[in-house]
Amino acid sequence: MDSCSVSVMAKTCVLRKNSMSVSPVERAAVKTPQGIARRIRGLSDRTIAWIFVAPTIFLLLAVNIFPLIWTIRLSFTNFRVNRPNNDVEWVGLRNYERILTDPDVWSTMQATAHFLIWTIVLQVLIGFTLAYLINKKFKGNDLWTTIIVFPMMLSPAVVGNFWTFLYQPQIGLFNYAVAFVTGADPASFSMIGDVHLAPWAIVIADTWMWTPFVMLICLAGLRSIPDSIYEAAECDRASKWRQFWTLTIPMALPFLMLAVLFRGIENFKMFDLVVQLTGGGPGNTTTLTSIDLKREAFERWRTGYSSAYAVILFVTVFGLASIYVKALNKVKER
Repeated sequence: MDSCSVSVMAKTCVLRKNSMSVSPVERAAVKTPQGIARRIRGLSDRTIAWIFVAPTIFLLLAVNIFPLIWTIRLSFTNFRVNRPNNDVEWVGLRNYERILTDPDVWSTMQATAHFLIWTIVLQVLIGFTLAYLINKKFKGNDLWTTIIVFPMMLSPAVVGNFWTFLYQPQIGLFNYAVAFVTGADPASFSMIGDVHLAPWAIVIADTWMWTPFVMLICLAGLRSIPDSIYEAAECDRASKWRQFWTLTIPMALPFLMLAVLFRGIENFKMFDLVVQLTGGGPGNTTTLTSIDLKREAFERWRTGYSSAYAVILFVTVFGLASIYVKALNKVKER
C-alpha cells in the first residue's frame, strides 16, 4: 500500500471521528443556508423564543379564549342557534337575572352540591385508607394495587351500564347484597327509580369509579415522607397514633387537598355517568347543572340563555378553585 492511499484512509478516519463527535444541532447549523443563517444570527434570544412560542399561544387563543369570549358575547343576547335568520336582540343582563332568580336552577345547584360533597368525602376517606394500607409493604401489594385501580380505567359509559345492571331490583346483585344485610325483599326498592335513593345511586357509582384516583395521589404523598422522620419519632417514644396525626396527616395534607381539587372540578361538570344511570330522573331529582345546561342549549335551543348559564358556572368554578389553590399554597408553605 503506497503513502497516498494511507494518507487518504487517515483523513477519512479523522472525518468520520469528527462527524461522530458533532452534535445534531451543529449538523443542522452547518446545513442551514447562509442567507437564513445570517438572518437568524441577527435575531435576539427573546425574538427566537417568541417565534417558537407564538404558534402555541395562537392555538390556545383559538381553542380556549375565543370560544369563551364568544360565549360571553352571546350571553347578552336572545340568540337561538336553530333560528339563525331571526334578528338578534341585545338583552343585557336579562338572561343572568332569569337564571339567578329561577328556583329550578337553584334546585339543580342543590343537587350538584349534594353529589359533589358526598362523593368527595367518601372518595377521600376510602382513598386515603386504601393508600395507607397499601403503603404498608405486604405480599401481593402490586396485585392489589392493580385490582383497586381497575375501575378508574373504564369509561363512564361502561361504568354507567354496569351499575345500571347491578341496580336492577329483580336481578341486580346490589339489591341482593342489601337484602342479605338488612333482610329486606330485593324487589321492594329500586336504587335508580326511587326519588330518595337515586342521588345515592350516583354517589356510590362515582365513588367506586374514582376512589382509585384519590388513592394514587394519597399513595404518592405517603411514599414521599422520609422514613427517617418516623425513626426519629420512635426514638422520642411517640406512639403510632401520635405519629399518624402529627406526621402522616400534616405531610400528606397537600396531596389530599390536591385530590379534592381535581375531583371537585371533575364532579362539578359530571354528565355522562348520570345520563347513563338516571338520565336526570326520577323527575328532576338527579338533574345536575351540566345536564340542565345541555337541555337549555340543545333541547330548548336557548343559546343566549345557556351561554349566560355557562358563564355563571365558569365563574363559580374558577372562583372557588382560585380560593382553594391559595389555601393549598399556604399549606405547602408551612
